[in-house]
Amino acid sequence: MGGDSVIKTGIGIGCMWYGIGNTGLPNPAAAFVEVHSDCSATLLTGCADIGQGSNTVLAQIVAETLGIDFEDVFVTSADTGVTPEAGATSASRQTYISGNACKRAAEMARQTLVDLAADLLQDDKDKILLKDKMAFVKDTDKSISMAKLLEECDRRGILVIGSGSFNPDTTYLDAQTMAGIPYATYAFATHIAEVEVNTETGEIKVKKIIAAHDVGKAVNPSLIEGQIEGGCLMGAGYALLEEVLLSNGRITNPNLSNYLLFTAKDVPEVYPIIVEEKEETGPYGAKGVGEPSLIPTAPAILNAIYNATGERFTDIPVTQERFIEQTYYKFDK
Repeated sequence: MGGDSVIKTGIGIGCMWYGIGNTGLPNPAAAFVEVHSDCSATLLTGCADIGQGSNTVLAQIVAETLGIDFEDVFVTSADTGVTPEAGATSASRQTYISGNACKRAAEMARQTLVDLAADLLQDDKDKILLKDKMAFVKDTDKSISMAKLLEECDRRGILVIGSGSFNPDTTYLDAQTMAGIPYATYAFATHIAEVEVNTETGEIKVKKIIAAHDVGKAVNPSLIEGQIEGGCLMGAGYALLEEVLLSNGRITNPNLSNYLLFTAKDVPEVYPIIVEEKEETGPYGAKGVGEPSLIPTAPAILNAIYNATGERFTDIPVTQERFIEQTYYKFDK
């Protein structure tokens, strides 16, 4: 594409699948939930929020289960003095695995409220719904506020607490054949990148990335979009700029002056597309979107470079120097 100009444009596609969680290994997480008399709840989870927003997502899952406001769920996370084990924040596993653990803990606490509501409203507990800080009997006009339920819990000495754990249904892999069930669920994504290549200087600009991701059920679309945008930027840096240089076991480019990163002015247009296909084993159908936003970006960019110039690069990053070195005799100057 791009005709006879030294500036050539190209479009490339990268696709990926990614197994959620540890590969063929135990993957457990646990959580504790307590509901208080003011209709707030405390969530204890070992999940470490390192910026991906797990505290927010897990609080949303608990709030949905209990029928209370998200803002009323107070999260204590990754405090080894009080929180249960949740495994590493890696492998896009926390929304799926800790999310399930938190949902189960909230369901146990919820059952206490449901049982009491059924007793007070004199109806079948299977018909009790919790929503908007109210307990309703399905298909009737009978209801009671959660505040009154919790007041009655205090009067009767009932603690509204729950614990939950989740370990995905995986198996160890056979040492000889590698057969087994390595993951309980998978993420899928396709990225399309548009690049502009100056064949004279070797400068490559990523103009646009369209990123479609199967996320199961989007618990928090804004967080997912942010995760996708960040992963695309990381992938662009991986494809074009970032490289650790070593000499005698020492890193020779340890500073931002010589280990180059994309800056705000380099950011391409990123168009996240959230594809919802409910994951039956996930909390409310959700699964993780961590590494998947990074993985297809570099392949899409390299395919776009190939589409623009006919040059196939198998080493990254495709720096200006590397581009010129490979193509020096192939383009008219």
